[in-house]
Amino acid sequence: MKDEIKARVDEEVAAWAYMEHLPEVLEGYQLQRDMRVAGDVYDLFSYENKEARRGLTVYFHEETKEYKLRVHVGLTEFARIECIAGDLSSFEALLQGNMQHILAEMAHFSEENLSSLIREKHLPDWEYGNALPKTLEGFELYISPKTPYQITNGSYIVFDYTDFSIRSNFTIYYNIYRDEFFGEARVVEVPEMNYDYDAKELETLEVRLREHLVPRLQDIRQRAEAILTARN
Repeated sequence: MKDEIKARVDEEVAAWAYMEHLPEVLEGYQLQRDMRVAGDVYDLFSYENKEARRGLTVYFHEETKEYKLRVHVGLTEFARIECIAGDLSSFEALLQGNMQHILAEMAHFSEENLSSLIREKHLPDWEYGNALPKTLEGFELYISPKTPYQITNGSYIVFDYTDFSIRSNFTIYYNIYRDEFFGEARVVEVPEMNYDYDAKELETLEVRLREHLVPRLQDIRQRAEAILTARN
């Protein structure tokens, strides 16, 4: 980030009374006031639940010259489009209207908030999904099909197996606009697509998971551990 951009943001934030009076705890999330620059992003403050490995961060994005809010759920991270503004006054109004609700959604799952298309797929009643083991090949079932999580662009996390110690995971998503299930892995935080799990119906997805899920997790672990060993 350019020094003059950071200086301008520092000046604006120094006069921002809203930030001075934030609650220390909100929906079970602890306020973190660490301000830091990473590339073209300037993080201003965050709310974190370290045990749940979830949180949100308010930041300035140099590339777009906007204030934004991003969420992280495990290793998945994305910006919330309802909290983007070019000035602090407009941004504050968006935070006041949305931030506590976003944290509440992360803290408390409600089936009533699921899209009707998710219900039509009978995802909460999916027998195979509800029988997934809590750990598999050393990965934790971080998100289960009983509690799918909505992210961006009409996609839901159906389930997520994560090993935080190697910063790697495997996730099945459902996109309501494409009416399609699909899979994605992260190997030491680097995402990679895989088309073995593309399916329109749970029955088809289940067949593909029975064939590919365990070998896929084994492959992710092997490559992640090799990368981390090489770095050390």
